Amino acid sequence: MIRHNVGGARAGVCVLLLLAGLSVGAMASAQTAEGYLSPVALVADKDGAHLYVAAATGRQVIVFDVAKRAVAKTIPLPDVPTGLALAPDGTRLYVTAGQVQVIDLQSGAVATAISAGYGATAPVASPDGALLYVCNRFNNEVSVIDLATKAQAARIPVVREPVAAALTPDGKILVVANLLPAGPSDGDFISCAVSLVDTASKTVAATVALPNGSSSLRGVCVSPDGAYAYVTHILGRYHLPTTQLERGWMNTNALSVIDIAGRKLLNTVLLDDVDAGAANPWGVACSADGANLCVAHAGTHEVSVIDRAALHAKLAKVAAGEKVSEVSSTPEDVPNDLSFLVGIRRRLKLAGNGPRGLAIIGKNAYAAEYFTGTLGVVPLSPDVAPKAQSVVLGSEPALSVARKGEMFFHDATLCFQQWQSCSSCHPDARADGLNWDLLNDGMGNPKNTKSMLLAHKTPPSMALGVREGAEAAVRAGIRHIQFAVRPEEDAVAIDEYLKSLTPQPSPYLVDGKLGPAAERGQAVFQAAGCAGCHAEPLYTDLKQYNVGIGKDREADMAFDTPTLVEVWRTAPYLHDGRAATLKDVLTTANPGDKHGATSKLTAEQINDLAEFVLTR
Repeated sequence: MIRHNVGGARAGVCVLLLLAGLSVGAMASAQTAEGYLSPVALVADKDGAHLYVAAATGRQVIVFDVAKRAVAKTIPLPDVPTGLALAPDGTRLYVTAGQVQVIDLQSGAVATAISAGYGATAPVASPDGALLYVCNRFNNEVSVIDLATKAQAARIPVVREPVAAALTPDGKILVVANLLPAGPSDGDFISCAVSLVDTASKTVAATVALPNGSSSLRGVCVSPDGAYAYVTHILGRYHLPTTQLERGWMNTNALSVIDIAGRKLLNTVLLDDVDAGAANPWGVACSADGANLCVAHAGTHEVSVIDRAALHAKLAKVAAGEKVSEVSSTPEDVPNDLSFLVGIRRRLKLAGNGPRGLAIIGKNAYAAEYFTGTLGVVPLSPDVAPKAQSVVLGSEPALSVARKGEMFFHDATLCFQQWQSCSSCHPDARADGLNWDLLNDGMGNPKNTKSMLLAHKTPPSMALGVREGAEAAVRAGIRHIQFAVRPEEDAVAIDEYLKSLTPQPSPYLVDGKLGPAAERGQAVFQAAGCAGCHAEPLYTDLKQYNVGIGKDREADMAFDTPTLVEVWRTAPYLHDGRAATLKDVLTTANPGDKHGATSKLTAEQINDLAEFVLTR
């Protein structure tokens, strides 16, 4: 668990020297998952007779007979499935797997495919069955697909990496969960946001910011009456030095409640207990009667069952100024209250590992248990002994070393008091967009989180090169970030997982090639001498340079040269995340041409140069 080198990439020299800067998670890990199913998403039919399970690395949809608790059939897919939605009439299943695969449920086969965007995920069908909304994760937009013509009627820009969506029952508002925050990370506030899309005008009606430090927004659902949306995310305490973990000092795990009509955040409640984190909340679902709200905890292998009426009653009381716990007397207290859910929530342990997608049928919750290839079944009634079962969905090979490493990377039970896993700061082994004040290079000098892609090929690690390589950083992370002592083979396994990561093609490519602007930018990249320090194939010379970006006691220090591979997905940039975009790196974040003579480039050359680098 190497954390927080230079933002996005790492810092270096020349015109671009200072850029510090899978598809969905299943795609990113496909190289480690040969032969595994990796169930990731669920949807139930109207009568609750069947569950459809997207098996990501298994590249199939599994049809599960709920009454028999057995697999009825499997439907092969041409690509990795990331999400699914059922047509309102129950005759078709829409699966995002490269394109939108339309499955005829009578024949049990893919009938046709419809183009969407890059990283298509989280399809949602309109109540009348006429439209399909698809989150295009790496295009930062939502496609509106006309199902009659099988064409895209609109593309709606949202914030950053939309990965989950839900419609109000009347179909008027699409609630979109954006995985990562956008903007620079060196200020006083940064968080991810929820986009509320007006489906009539096909525009974003409101962007609702979550509390400061919110990131890794994974799940969303809407209440049966359409009044509220519930989103799951991590609430990072990035403004504190990482000296301890107790009481959620570094990362807490949260459920935010959105007032849809008011287009605002109602409040954010913590899913953790005082001495036991509930790490990596993922799927969230509301029962049909509105009584229960369930959350899957991917890092602790649990499902939380929340009394929804009691939750809202408590939120209403604190909003009226009533003291509802030892901590909460005002709404502002609630996001810091580890006891807020006491008495109105039950944490139920699952038998499987890594629950992600979640569905509720009657009195049971069902969880897609990613790493065990199983379906978790949890009774919701408080009168029933909460003993979860895991139903096998198919054969699974023995865990390879890399697959174990992937599992450990996402497992918060290996951490002191279960507050976080490696993926808490490195979603999909990339970056959370926040600055953290780690102690490996002193205190009071926070650094932007780094992607783990190519970490083992681009030593040294950390912004100032304080770790000689990724192996050392992984072991230091286990000791000093998870506050744990683990066997050496756990670290070796994590090494192998990280080594297996492969870059995703850039969304800035045009049909897989450079567009005209990027071609011009490539010439600027060469002419300006950028390739001297950012040489192919790693786009780094593995050296450190003083390029004038250090501040305060880090002034005149040498920073590690960044790799530019996958730099398109690692904003913000520079070691402290001060640059929101690559253009900022080349202009406003480069006063005096201290890391390249960018002031002599024309505006067109700056645009072209940024376009080229974003294709890497």
